[in-house]
Amino acid sequence: MIFRLIFAALVFTGVTLATVLIYGGREAASVVAHEVQSERTVTKRPPLPRGFSLEVLVNGQPLTEYSSRGRTYVEAQPNAEYELRIRNPLPQRVAVALSVDGLNTIDARHTTAWNASKWVIEPYQTITISGWQMSSARARRFYFTTERDSYGAKLGQTANLGVISAAFFLEKRPAITAVPPRPIYRDDQTGESRSSEPVSPSAKSEASRDKAGVVSQAPNDEFAATGIGRSVDNDVRWINMELESSAAAEVNIRYEYYSALLRLGVVPRPVVPDPIRRREDSRGFSPEP
Repeated sequence: MIFRLIFAALVFTGVTLATVLIYGGREAASVVAHEVQSERTVTKRPPLPRGFSLEVLVNGQPLTEYSSRGRTYVEAQPNAEYELRIRNPLPQRVAVALSVDGLNTIDARHTTAWNASKWVIEPYQTITISGWQMSSARARRFYFTTERDSYGAKLGQTANLGVISAAFFLEKRPAITAVPPRPIYRDDQTGESRSSEPVSPSAKSEASRDKAGVVSQAPNDEFAATGIGRSVDNDVRWINMELESSAAAEVNIRYEYYSALLRLGVVPRPVVPDPIRRREDSRGFSPEP
């Protein structure tokens, strides 16, 4: 099976064209696995519009989801590698703008969902994204870590740590021809991605604001974020694709360590017996039968 991913959309005289990468990797499961049960109380989120789904996997199993405060949460497991499983329930291809900690999973840029690079999913298929795409052949694994150790901190962008977002765009018409791949370059010192196309002045000023700390806060090791982990194979190439101008559905997942979920009231606090209550219930004789 072939998976696809899309790079940034361009607008020409009212016709929206999207440049797409295709990658061939291990085949993802076509059926979403059952949710792993937990001893903690779980409130399932309502189904997404049109049946789209996004799950966070650790060791191949989806993390338990908690619905609270109008959001969906999962518990981050320290130092655990994770993957993102995305399902397309429609009989047509869709493109998915996928970000982790506010950074696009393809080129590590912070943009709108419409302008973001996008993954493409075939009709009725499910794909699994395991890391940050670093080139046309390699990716670096996602793993839960501290804010200070996160990929966002390395890039100087810490304003959106702790959130995973997916926006689904429908295809207007079938892709016709493949186009040569646009090279992706990696700055060995900063870890930033650079394409062969110049960055717009607005994008440069946005990155400067992030790095200057105007919209970002100092990293805090108490909270979870996503690191840039070990290198794995993930081949990609380009195709053309025309998309609808607005997203058909969007899903956001917040992740936090257990201590933070407790503070937010997302998971219930464990009941600890009070020794004084035990003593208050003491009796001199056993009750009559």
